[in-house]
Amino acid sequence: MKTKEGVKKPNSLNPGKIKERGKKMLKIAVTYENGEIFQHFGHSEQFKVYSVEDDKVVSSEVIDTEGQGHGALAALLDELDIDVVICGGIGGGAQNAIAEKGIVLCAGQAGNADEAVEAYLRGELVDSGANCDHHGEGHNCADEEGGCGGGCGNCGGGCGGCHTPAFEGKNVGKTVRAHYRGTFNDGSQFDSSYDRGEPLEFVCGAGMMIRGFDEAVANMEPGEIVDVHLMPSEAYGEADPDAIFTVEIDQMPGAEELQAGQQVYLQNMYGQPFHVKVVARDEKTVTFDANHEMAGKELNFRIELVEVK
Repeated sequence: MKTKEGVKKPNSLNPGKIKERGKKMLKIAVTYENGEIFQHFGHSEQFKVYSVEDDKVVSSEVIDTEGQGHGALAALLDELDIDVVICGGIGGGAQNAIAEKGIVLCAGQAGNADEAVEAYLRGELVDSGANCDHHGEGHNCADEEGGCGGGCGNCGGGCGGCHTPAFEGKNVGKTVRAHYRGTFNDGSQFDSSYDRGEPLEFVCGAGMMIRGFDEAVANMEPGEIVDVHLMPSEAYGEADPDAIFTVEIDQMPGAEELQAGQQVYLQNMYGQPFHVKVVARDEKTVTFDANHEMAGKELNFRIELVEVK
């Protein structure tokens, strides 16, 4: 519950594309090299493809790519019927090619590929978008394929996709591992890495985390524990009333089966799935809320920095 998903407004819905969360057979592809997320999408020689059912990985396989460049890779992902691609650095051309195929992008990631997929299924990854357009002097990622062709020399190879940090700190740009416990103001717990028995690994300052959590870790020492209170602006933002929308049931086949409280996936005009909650339904209409479930809430975290790599 730490990473931030922006509100995905529907713009225009694609009728007949309703999938109940946890019921969809999902296919996730990760740019892959030696167990890790390969950092340059346009030059990825392998994808690890995961088949997911009921929000659990049921199988996986490593696929060799059929050529470099965002066009060829996007076409391959489309042929493999991929729903989501997780990667590190990616340029605007590749981002557009993936969007045209109706594939969800989750860029700006780093670390173990298997762990990233598990984090995605828990709702703990955020797409940083095209993230190879801000670099230091002498570093060029604007290769002809729109990928990250130069190698991230100015960020030590660990920037999680060349995302420009919004703040400074000695841990920014480094891979860190941290335990945490998250609670609401009434003391009730909403998430804990301690309960899962495994610290969270992420690249500090790479845009993978909600800002308040990320900033708290930026200057911590391994073994240090801090308590932070985050306002909505430092976490998942305020709830956006424009992300609540009503659709005529007869304009959306399958909507007649929906019930208030269900979490489902819809598709926008580009064929990209986005997660919503059914908040109301009557005989003629159904109302959806695309806000993140934590939008508008103040959050508290106890963070223990375990390791800086």
